[in-house]
Amino acid sequence: MKIVLLAGGLGSRLAEETTKIPKPMVEVGGKPIIVHVMDIYNQFGHSDFIVAAGYKSMLLKQYFSNFHLVTNDITVSPAAGTCNLTPTALRDWSISVVDTGALTMTGGRLQRLRDWIGDETFMVTYSDGVGDIDIDALVKFHRSHGKLATVTAVQPPARFGNLELDADGTQVVEFTEKVRKHETWINGGFFVFEPGIFDYLTGDTEPLEQAPLTKIARDGELMAHKHYGFWHPMDTIRDRQFLDGLCNEGTPPWAKAVPVGDQALQAAE
Repeated sequence: MKIVLLAGGLGSRLAEETTKIPKPMVEVGGKPIIVHVMDIYNQFGHSDFIVAAGYKSMLLKQYFSNFHLVTNDITVSPAAGTCNLTPTALRDWSISVVDTGALTMTGGRLQRLRDWIGDETFMVTYSDGVGDIDIDALVKFHRSHGKLATVTAVQPPARFGNLELDADGTQVVEFTEKVRKHETWINGGFFVFEPGIFDYLTGDTEPLEQAPLTKIARDGELMAHKHYGFWHPMDTIRDRQFLDGLCNEGTPPWAKAVPVGDQALQAAE
């Protein structure tokens, strides 16, 4: 199944980083956040990626054109003019980087990939959000309901404390630091779509998250797969520092399983 990675936005809230590089290239734990997202799918054997690039798309093309060097060790012989690769992780991936326009909205980016995707079920997600998503369970759920679209519903990270007030609304009866309202659900990406969703896309200026998904929901064709585990976006410098800290502590929560390629490598050793 093809996976579309939405990777063309400006990333204005990460301006300290994104003035020079596109947001998906911002590093977390020593590698771009987009690679962490790809590794989530790789854990479940999915390896056919289409990167919907836009802002500074050439940097994404340059990175992935050299991905074999980035992800492997090399032995260079200057006299012979050779460079031999020693695999450190077997990522048998197909990666297409498609320039979908610097100012195109997410709906338009997806529409521009119509011919790349073909007439088959496919997955879509954002290149800046990670979670311990069970992709197998997500796909199984999508296939079970027969609708056009599935979105992964997640609970937003707690950012603020909670005040419980009395009936008059003046006295604090309970103070809780960074409470999570468990019945609050938001769009966490990690979509599964049928090709019929292209009938809802109208052009470059329309975000996927506005009219298209609103109409799909009103038509009864959008289902939610609830994810109760870890999920976190990288919207701000604070988010990047938080995710980077999780990597520095050890295996981050979104890397809950050894990727398929790494399992093969370990078996070979």
